[in-house]
Amino acid sequence: MRGRPTAGSHPRTVRSQGLRPATPSLGNAARGRHLAVARRLHGHRGIRRGRHVHTDPASARPVYLVRHEGEWVWCSSARALASLTRAAVDVERLACSIFLPSVPALSSGRTFFAGIEQLPPGSPIVLPSDGGVPRTTTVWRPDPDTYRTPAERLRTALFQAVSARVGSDPALSCDMSGGLDSTSLAALAAIALPDGVRLNAVTVHPERNTSGADLRHARRATDAYPGRINHRLLAMSAKHLPYTAISAVTATDEPAPSIITRARLIGQITWMREEFGTRTHLTGDGGDSLLFQPPVHLADLIRHGLARRAVSEGFGWARLRRVSPVPLLRDAVLVSRTSRAHALIALIDSVGRARHGEHGSVRWFPLLPFPPWAGAGARELLRAGACRAASVPDRLPGLDASVRTLVDEVREVARTAVADAELAAASGIDLNNPFLDPMVVDTVLRTPIDLRPPIHAYKPLLSVAMAGLLPRAITDRRTKGSFDADHYAGLRANMPDLLELVHGRLAETGLIDASRLVRSLGHAAAGIPMSLATLEQALATEAWLAARGQTAGPTWITSPKETVRG
Repeated sequence: MRGRPTAGSHPRTVRSQGLRPATPSLGNAARGRHLAVARRLHGHRGIRRGRHVHTDPASARPVYLVRHEGEWVWCSSARALASLTRAAVDVERLACSIFLPSVPALSSGRTFFAGIEQLPPGSPIVLPSDGGVPRTTTVWRPDPDTYRTPAERLRTALFQAVSARVGSDPALSCDMSGGLDSTSLAALAAIALPDGVRLNAVTVHPERNTSGADLRHARRATDAYPGRINHRLLAMSAKHLPYTAISAVTATDEPAPSIITRARLIGQITWMREEFGTRTHLTGDGGDSLLFQPPVHLADLIRHGLARRAVSEGFGWARLRRVSPVPLLRDAVLVSRTSRAHALIALIDSVGRARHGEHGSVRWFPLLPFPPWAGAGARELLRAGACRAASVPDRLPGLDASVRTLVDEVREVARTAVADAELAAASGIDLNNPFLDPMVVDTVLRTPIDLRPPIHAYKPLLSVAMAGLLPRAITDRRTKGSFDADHYAGLRANMPDLLELVHGRLAETGLIDASRLVRSLGHAAAGIPMSLATLEQALATEAWLAARGQTAGPTWITSPKETVRG
């Protein structure tokens, strides 16, 4: 599951001549999870006025913008603004999300709706009341912080993030998968809760298997906090397999990351509501994106003159991936001499080529394998997206490549987490993801290069931060249970529904070749090894398009000279 934005960032009061949807909530209206409240700017005779909008640096609470009838309207929901302007789906953006999900730079500032923009994260923006060009100032920049140790800062920031949720809802629950991320949050929540109140910590496990490593580690964490954690076990059966009932997904701002695993998400949410009345739930999602060093860190080491360390880490990464270190180090040297801007320009000629996957390679923008089922128009759309990204000046110039890469990845994860939270909100649960809080993100990204973890290490920053709060067996853990086999089983179990889904809107637009995708689905269901990343992106996007077509958006009304409360 994915998480919810920082608490306290809901839309504020709309004053004067405002726009509001007649159906004011997208999801959980009673609790205001994702209110579709927008502001429309009006000036006075001859006086240039504007509205100041501040965005969070992590993009956990994205704010969207559109020009409507000569004025600016901004909102916390891109789908709501698309309803206002009757915006069509942006096909180029669809292509980038399906075929280049590993390059979040292409989505910067863009939404899945034509004409609807996302305001730049970490910035105050002035929206002129006369509809003029918005004025943006970048105020957040993750330069190195040398005053406190990164582990100390992370422990403090993460505890404050969890404590804020506990203070808002002491009856909250938390994932406790046995992995380091969610189990750390569960321990911090158990500490923050008032005496006498127990945390409901949930461990999902395969049906009829209660002896796995994940469960053993979760039980160790429970034993470390006697009387403070109720350990809840949830068995997952065949009805929770990936791809099950993905066509039943609700409409959201964009394709939610959990569409493929919707049955598991909704199954857990429904169970938590029925078993112990959960209203607020914490997840550990975002930790992987934030706490692992990207391979391009090797190029940073070389650029900073730390060649010996680069060689050592290059050999460590090569051993982990069972490859030769020579190509890694050669690429690191080349990337150390290449700017992000030049890498984006080079990307224009690289996209859409048949190539092996570059996961784990030292690149500014590693590419996934280009699938054989891509439609005839996909390549040109991808090149257009790359050209657009290359033409936009970087708002964070001069950062180390690894830091700049993490900024893109974290913002992508945080923004898409909102779509997952919308799915959960429709079932009455408020998902929270403390690892995507701006202060937590800021803390990790400000780590100086000499203190950044090696690329082959397993989240040492979090391990040190949680030392003494979790059993040593958990902080030293280097692996976690995998659900990969479930995805292949889910393909086989749901093949008839998926085959029907394939012949949909993406095929109509020419983004995919339906007959070739059907063959690829058959190969995957037969267990032939292949990358499922782009295939799952296509299926999730098709399910999202179908949900959008079946669900009416908010109906907007104008309320002159009144105050609308969000």
